[in-house]
Amino acid sequence: MSMKTPQSRNLFLSLLKGAKTQSQLTQTHAQIIIHGFQNDLSTVTKLAHRLSDFKATCYARALFFSIPKPDLFLFNVIIRGFSNNEMPKSSICFYTHLRKNTALTPDNFTYSFVLSAASACCDRSIGVLLHGHAIVSGYGSDLFVGAALVDLYFKFSWVKSARKVFDKMPEKDTVLWNSMISGLMKNCCFQDSIWVFGDMVRNGGTWLDSTSVAAVLPAVAEVQELRLGMEIQCLGLKLGFHDHVYVLTGLVSFYSKCGEVERAELLFRDIVRPDLISCNAMISGYTCNGKTESSLRLFRQLLASAERVNSSTIVGLIPVFYPFGHLHLTNCIHNFCLKSGIVSNSSVLTALSTVYSRLNEMEAARKLFDESSEKSLASWNAMIAGYTQNGLTEEAISLFQEMQASKVAPNPVTVSSILSACAQLGAISLGKWVHELVKSRNFESNIYVSTALIDMYAKCGNIVEARDLFDLMPHKSEVTWNTMISGYGLHGHGLEALQLFSEMLHSGIWPSGVTFLSVLYACSHAGLVREGDEIFQSMIHDHGFKPLAEHYACMVDILGRAGQLEKALEFIKGLAVEPGPAVWGALLGACMIHKDTNLARLASEKLFELDPENVGYHVLLSNIYSAERDYLQAATVRQVVKKRKLAKAPGCTLIEVGGTPHVFTSGDQLHPQSTAIYAMLEKLNGKMREAGFQTETVTALHDVEEEEKELMMKVHSEKLAIAFGLIATEPGTEIRIIKNLRVCLDCHTATKFISKVTGRVIVVRDANRFHHFKDGVCSCGDYW
Repeated sequence: MSMKTPQSRNLFLSLLKGAKTQSQLTQTHAQIIIHGFQNDLSTVTKLAHRLSDFKATCYARALFFSIPKPDLFLFNVIIRGFSNNEMPKSSICFYTHLRKNTALTPDNFTYSFVLSAASACCDRSIGVLLHGHAIVSGYGSDLFVGAALVDLYFKFSWVKSARKVFDKMPEKDTVLWNSMISGLMKNCCFQDSIWVFGDMVRNGGTWLDSTSVAAVLPAVAEVQELRLGMEIQCLGLKLGFHDHVYVLTGLVSFYSKCGEVERAELLFRDIVRPDLISCNAMISGYTCNGKTESSLRLFRQLLASAERVNSSTIVGLIPVFYPFGHLHLTNCIHNFCLKSGIVSNSSVLTALSTVYSRLNEMEAARKLFDESSEKSLASWNAMIAGYTQNGLTEEAISLFQEMQASKVAPNPVTVSSILSACAQLGAISLGKWVHELVKSRNFESNIYVSTALIDMYAKCGNIVEARDLFDLMPHKSEVTWNTMISGYGLHGHGLEALQLFSEMLHSGIWPSGVTFLSVLYACSHAGLVREGDEIFQSMIHDHGFKPLAEHYACMVDILGRAGQLEKALEFIKGLAVEPGPAVWGALLGACMIHKDTNLARLASEKLFELDPENVGYHVLLSNIYSAERDYLQAATVRQVVKKRKLAKAPGCTLIEVGGTPHVFTSGDQLHPQSTAIYAMLEKLNGKMREAGFQTETVTALHDVEEEEKELMMKVHSEKLAIAFGLIATEPGTEIRIIKNLRVCLDCHTATKFISKVTGRVIVVRDANRFHHFKDGVCSCGDYW
């Protein structure tokens, strides 16, 4: 056997370093044994390292256990190797073996590697335990350990914990700063990511590198801060990073997401040899700006150049942002994915199901989801969001519960979608449960989650809780302000909405068209005519916004609800654009309130031309004729509806008691407590008559269902829901109900009397707004 010499060891180390295949490593290992280096720690450690590079983890494990006394360096290589090869449990097992079965003490590298493994485990408590071990061992402030901890907590979406680790570090290096910027961005804390980058620059920018610039650009793109992105580009240019391919690629994505696709093209051309990642960014940039032909052209060029496209290429090509009119293209891409085998990729499946959902092709979206062998968090999120956006809230909630049962941990995107479903359905109990989940997951700092919570509470009737959450938010986006203003409008708190709008302007947040729409809506439901007109004029002259059809419709509604019908008609005639259904519909609604049948006919005729399939307008016109006792004309309109097979959704009301939803329809007798409910109604009717209640008979002038006519044998769904609430809840408990249509005059009057004779607060959400009934008075002031 040859003598062991330093020269021999160095030769083997060189051979191991230069090996291109696992076969070469195996041959070198044989020579290592022949020359007696099989127990030489430095040689064996290098071999273990290279085996891990080739994913030969079983071989590396066997090699490790062939060493009688492995040192800490070998342990660290093995722990890191298993972690890098997506075998976190094995990595943690070696760490446990190190602590329990040897006299060795883990160092900062050990903790860094094992924390990286723990971040991939389902059991989050392991990471917390390891954090404790690191602190006890004196490595709590170590930079390597700190960066690993920040990454771990961000992967769990524990943003507060990551921030706490970062803030406690006495010194920070480039890796730690970049981990913080990237982690915040990946957890949708875009503004926070930008602020951390700003802190990094303000601290002298000593540690700033090209990765820092590339990491912050996606966050800037998400908040659409074009000017800030341009400033970061200038900073990169000044520091010499501008020609780095991944910085240029980041800028291509940034400008594309900000709608500046021409600038993105110029930067793309600056890349001397665009790699696949750069091409993917440009394809995605074209697609998200509606330039489908350009994205397809570049995709074809890639295929023609024999470049092997990947899942990111396909995701960029799928028209997620502009899906309408592209069902055929989506089907073609789907077929390409099936043929090339990329369809199994979770990102591709998620993008395809997102497009199908946005095209309301929910069966195709669900089929893709169900066929996925491994459902990623993003795929769950896409499906839940798809159901929510298409109004299929019960399916969204059911899928969320299935996700919980599958032990898939939600992230801020999941929570935002399910909160939106709760808001639509009025499911306050589930909404509160999700709020607790938000607290347990430390998602409160996420601006999207906090905004979704505000929206949920506002739409579920608790405007006070919504405002409390709003006030607790240290940073608010334009969407957050809009949500709170809209919430006030929904509850008829017009003055509060105006005050909040003023605060928004003073805070430096620039209003959008949605902001003005929310304020105008609030003015409409509070009867604030002068204020509404001032806001409308300010929108045009002070802020330079061109009104959309919805803004015009709001102004007509403001004037019409206040009884200024002729002025509303003059406003419509003076429009520079052709008024659409929204504008004429607002006028028709005002005519119903103020019983102006002549103007109602004019509005109806326009609506029948513009939107002939809308059955609601026909029902309203029929009701006008009935009110005038022109039953022949009323019957004629009804016959048109029947002949054209137009149908309107039946009225129904939901009440939630003890977390269980109960839905009632007109004259419903299917509820298990039906006898008790009708007995309660009889009792209430007697008390209300004694208090002066008289049944309203002129309900035909409201946009309501056929149930409004059935006053003899049947009762309205909201009355049944309230009666059930009275017998199913403790005395003094607030009753909340949700009606899918506008509440009728009779039910509105009856609910006022019920609140008076029972001493209960009753909150009603109808298709238009909230009504808070207390002591015989409604918050809307009978103005709805």
